[in-house]
Amino acid sequence: MTERKPPGVSFESWTDRQIREAADRGDFADLPGFGKPLPGLDRPYDDMWWVKEKMRRENLSYLPPALTLRKEAEDALEAVSRARTEAEVRRILGEVNEKIREALRRPPAGPPLSLTPFDVDDVVRTWREGRRD
Repeated sequence: MTERKPPGVSFESWTDRQIREAADRGDFADLPGFGKPLPGLDRPYDDMWWVKEKMRRENLSYLPPALTLRKEAEDALEAVSRARTEAEVRRILGEVNEKIREALRRPPAGPPLSLTPFDVDDVVRTWREGRRD
């Protein structure tokens, strides 16, 4: 669409012509979803549908920083349970503990943090006991 709108032609008719010519050339034929119904047509209208869809598609979420850190701490404990070595356990906990300490020094906006750094030796001890089973 490098052509400029000619003078005296309304934007709507010029745009419609551009779209029709592109469709006639088959420019839209190989787009994903071509010939399929639009997803979500049966759902109630939501002004933020496109934001929610993009976040779902890109596996993103938005939580206040304190809740994000709580989730990250939970995920760290889950990652510890799958860790293969003690060094990996200590690395995982060290990274999340640093973020927790920073949040305690400068509390983030949102709900209270209500987290304390993990006792690395205690978690390592629990991890070792779980490996013996």
